Formats: sequence, structure tokens, C-alpha cells
Amino acid sequence: MTMYEQGGSALDMVEAGAKVPESDARDMSVGYGGLPDQSGKVSLDACIMDDQMNCGAVCYVQGYAHPISIARAVMEDTDHVMLAGAGAEAFAKKHAFARKRLLTKDAKRALKDWKKHQVSGNNHDTIGVLGLDKSGKIAGACSTSGRAYKLPGRVGDSPIIGAGLYVDGEVGAAAATGMGEHIQTVLGSFVVVEMMRQGKSPDRACAIAVDRVIRAFPHLKEQAAFVAMSREGEYGAHARLPGFKVCIASEEGISIYDANYTEGL
Repeated sequence: MTMYEQGGSALDMVEAGAKVPESDARDMSVGYGGLPDQSGKVSLDACIMDDQMNCGAVCYVQGYAHPISIARAVMEDTDHVMLAGAGAEAFAKKHAFARKRLLTKDAKRALKDWKKHQVSGNNHDTIGVLGLDKSGKIAGACSTSGRAYKLPGRVGDSPIIGAGLYVDGEVGAAAATGMGEHIQTVLGSFVVVEMMRQGKSPDRACAIAVDRVIRAFPHLKEQAAFVAMSREGEYGAHARLPGFKVCIASEEGISIYDANYTEGL
């Protein structure tokens, strides 16, 4: 909202928004403080996209706290969409992004507990940010540390354009969270935007995407949730399970609500 009030672009807005949880050690599903893989390493994924189909992404990045900013640099400074692993890290170093040790004491302690009990391995939340600036342009960002205690090298839906995030300046934008393997299988965020293109409200479009996940994985009980916003500023969200919170920030203030959900068919 600070970016918005200063006349910043939608791209500036969503990057700034994503960097907040990326910096917060208390948020163990995004950025610094994120839960590690089974080898004890924290690896990050992110993507960003504007209203003109420009996009950038990084995946399996270690040692840098703000993958969303690296993803934006990929978008603006290369003719690529995605850089991975060591290549993304070399790119970040070349562009003078600050290195940071990502594994915190709390995350390390959680890994030790998981190895002992083999429980609590279902953390796979994500930050998705959609922004509409004063000029009417829309953009989106998505960032995560991925599924807790994943196999080293695993990448979910978050950095994949069309899965974790999709933006179309003629229609709107959508972002996803939940079990990435399910969301990327149905290209959930792309589905949401396409449903809005067909005239569905953002809320209904998100519900249809959740329905796709349920139909594809009817016996699984993992979260799959979507948030969407049209180019006119109408917003909506829907989840497979309860507990998906949506934060709305506008000139009228800030509000948080629990999205509707469809637990099964």
C-alpha cells in the first residue's frame, strides 16, 4: 500500500508485498526461516508476472532471502523466464543480491523433531500477492520455501507460470497455495484466469479450479487454494479445506477473511 500511495507500479507493489514474509523468520513457509528439505537445506522458489505477459522465475535457490527480486531481475534483464539452482544463484551473485543464511534455529529444531517423529511434514504454504495500481495495471507475485522436509531438488507449483501464478492484463490475475504437485498438475492459476475470461467472477473461478483439483485427486486431503482479482479490481478466493486466509488492502483499509471452501464432491 505504501508503493500504491506513492504511485508505484503494480509490479513494485507485488514485489514489495512478497518481500515482507520473505524477510520474516516467524513465517516458516516463505523465505528466511523457511523449513528445510530432508538434507537440512532451505531452498526457495518464486515468480513474478505483469499485465503484458512479461514474467520471471527462479527455483531451488539457496543462500538468498528474496527470490522474488531475483525473479524480477530474470524477467527484466534476460530473455529467459526461469533460472534454477546454481545458475539462479550465480545470476543473483552477478546482480549483487545480498546473501543470507536461511536456516534459522527454529527451523533446524523443527527438522530435528521431524527426523525423530516423521510427522508435521505437510507445511507447503505460499505467499501470493496480486496488485492493481492507480493506472489500472495488474501484476502478481508468488514466493515459497516449498514443502517442508521435501526431497532435495523438489520444486512445486509456485515458480511455474500458469500453476502458482498467472496474469493476463486483459482479464486479471490469480495465485495458488497448497500442495504444489496437485496444483501444477491442473495448471490451477491459469484455469482461474481462463474462467474469468469466460465471464466467471473471481470467486467462482477459484471454486472451479479447486473443483479441478478435487476431481483429479479425489482421495487426497491436502490444501489447494486460489486467490484472484479481475482487472476491474473485483477479488475472490476459494480453498479445498478451511483455514485459507485472504488479506485485502485498499484505500478503504485492510481486512482479512477466511475463504469459502469445498472439502469434497
